[in-house]
Amino acid sequence: MNDIWINALVSTFVVSVASFAGALFLAFKIKLLQKIVFVLVSFAVGALFGNAFFILIPESQEILNNSFLIGLLIVGGILLMFIIEKLIHWHHNHNVEEIKKEAPLGYISLFTDGLHNFIDGILIASSWMVSPEIGLATTLAVIAHEIPQEISDFGILIHAGFSRKKALFFNFLAACTAIAGAIGTLWLGALFNNISAYVLPLAAGGFIYLAGSDLIPELHREKSIRKNSLQLMVIIIGLVLMLYIGQNHEHHHGHQHEHTEECNHGH
Repeated sequence: MNDIWINALVSTFVVSVASFAGALFLAFKIKLLQKIVFVLVSFAVGALFGNAFFILIPESQEILNNSFLIGLLIVGGILLMFIIEKLIHWHHNHNVEEIKKEAPLGYISLFTDGLHNFIDGILIASSWMVSPEIGLATTLAVIAHEIPQEISDFGILIHAGFSRKKALFFNFLAACTAIAGAIGTLWLGALFNNISAYVLPLAAGGFIYLAGSDLIPELHREKSIRKNSLQLMVIIIGLVLMLYIGQNHEHHHGHQHEHTEECNHGH
């Protein structure tokens, strides 16, 4: 149990540190940065889809063994992300006329980023509760989409009038809500059995929504054939990485089942 806590908390801390990706704005020229973000977004699409379809959904099936319930939870995850985004967009639009200097825009961005990271913490902790392979895969998928998002959030804070140091500091604080989400989930997991089994398909739905609704439209803005080919190649790399982790996890499970059966026959 201690290993699960350590792995989950270290993972969420690493995700929180990814908020300092905003520092790339200070170190690189914007044109070079855009190229890096474009590749990262492509990798995030592959990693999110791969984690959902090759790891989270198959694992949910193995634990719950109820296809209808898993389908409902996946759709629930998609709808939950849709509702959260609608509320965020409504809040942004609702406050457009009130924005002055460092005013609402920056703080609204920080609040919504904090909420998003809190949910990431829940997903990461739930995944580590199932197995190290799934925990690692989910952490990688979260980091992959977190870095371009944090760079974007940093840009919003600068636009809203924050100094660079202040923007980095508050961005990091918002990212640390992932740790709070992880701690809450681990605590609940100790009280309720199999809570992670129900979170995994919800997470899969959320990842499918993020990749399909938020990230792919960003990639469609690119018209260059060479860059589109690069997009596809990097998406496939993300998918293959998750497939590899998923297959290793499957073999690990297979050996465990064989060992259990041998023990049963022995008795």
